[in-house]
Amino acid sequence: EGDGIWMVKNDPPGSIMSILVWILIVYSGITIALLAENGHLSHALAYLYCTICALALASHAKTSFSDPGAIPSCAVPIGSAARQDEVHTMCRACKSYKPPNSHHCRICNRCVSRMDHHCPWMNNCIGAANLKSFILFLVYTWIGSTFALMIFGCNYFLCQDRSCEFEGVLIQLVRVMTVICTGSILFVSSMLANVVFGVITGSGTIDRLKSKIARTEDEADYPPLEFEEVFGMGSWVTWFLPIDPTFPDHDRVLGFSMPQRLLREGNENTSVC
Repeated sequence: EGDGIWMVKNDPPGSIMSILVWILIVYSGITIALLAENGHLSHALAYLYCTICALALASHAKTSFSDPGAIPSCAVPIGSAARQDEVHTMCRACKSYKPPNSHHCRICNRCVSRMDHHCPWMNNCIGAANLKSFILFLVYTWIGSTFALMIFGCNYFLCQDRSCEFEGVLIQLVRVMTVICTGSILFVSSMLANVVFGVITGSGTIDRLKSKIARTEDEADYPPLEFEEVFGMGSWVTWFLPIDPTFPDHDRVLGFSMPQRLLREGNENTSVC
């Protein structure tokens, strides 16, 4: 805590699955590059596809190695709630304040603010602080997979002579990549639908599962997330880049504050950890 480094090291299956994502995306980029090198595809389209792959990999790395919104041990309730005689939830594992909509992850061994789920493909939790980069990864992966299948489909249906047919190793690479892209579109589409539903309803995957088990779905009343609470309030260009979003109210988005900030606001009864 406080060293600026975030990496989940105690989940070997998650590490393997995370590395596998990189292998598959790099494989796809190499396949498209070979098609362009052998004259089956324009270099402009190959550059575009490789750019999409690079953005997907950057988003994956940002999601994997970013703090998802872990609750510090010295976190305190935000704003006026910290100054009132209210009963606040404490995590039995972390022994620290547990904001609303946060959950304890047994793999990360931390409470995560607005935790949606722990994703083995990212080898990290998906929470308030890295939801943007996770969504970008899903979007770029979906676009790249759809783009590749469109390229293969156009070649299959529009190719009218042997000069444009895939041959030798290329046809095997394309067949494998077709299977990868098809499976990727199906899986990523379901994940995108789940994330978009969570943003619209303001309820994460874990919250919905708990409500379903307790049969309290009709009683759940979560406010929808605002766009700035996910992608930040910077320039529209930053929405498409896997960089940290600048939230309009960092404490409100994450659900907790730090003693130092409350002291600056004039609450002298707050102790500094």
